[in-house]
Amino acid sequence: MYQRILNLALSLLQMHIQRKKNPDDLELLRGKAGRTFGHLAGVYCATKGLPSTYNKDLQESWEPMLDHVKTVSDRVQIANGILSTLKLRPERMIASLNPFLLATDVADALVKIFVPFRETHHISGRVVAKSEELGIPMDQLSLEQLQAIDSRFPDNIKDVFNYEASVESRNAQGGTSRAGVLEQIEVFKGMLN
Repeated sequence: MYQRILNLALSLLQMHIQRKKNPDDLELLRGKAGRTFGHLAGVYCATKGLPSTYNKDLQESWEPMLDHVKTVSDRVQIANGILSTLKLRPERMIASLNPFLLATDVADALVKIFVPFRETHHISGRVVAKSEELGIPMDQLSLEQLQAIDSRFPDNIKDVFNYEASVESRNAQGGTSRAGVLEQIEVFKGMLN
């Protein structure tokens, strides 16, 4: 699906596979993360135990640090190119939602009525299994079917099958709620300025 939403200039056409395009820049972004963390570990090792003045072994930290700065700078430019040409298709995103994404919300709803999580995990798994067995989406199971799986399901359990409410319920710092995401955007803007 990425080849339909990413600028084709950012994808490499593979000659041996006709008309197959790879998001090479995205793959390299991911791959370079390991390299930059490796450089960081190298700098930490080179500088550990140094007294508070300059020492000759500090020279070993320059090469990985300079490569790290260049690598990150290049990757930021690539990420900017990707994000500035990205075309989002909300209707396709919504169409790809699957009620199984809400299995954790089923477990969380039981935790809220004091069912231990070690049990709710298995109960939620049985809900998923029943859905697969009947060949219907999890959110289409009736209250009676859910309560047959576990009698502790509350009468309002069907309320958890709401994607927006699920996202908004994760409102801890760094969570997926709109307020949490906007807060993180401001943090990153501050880091870039």
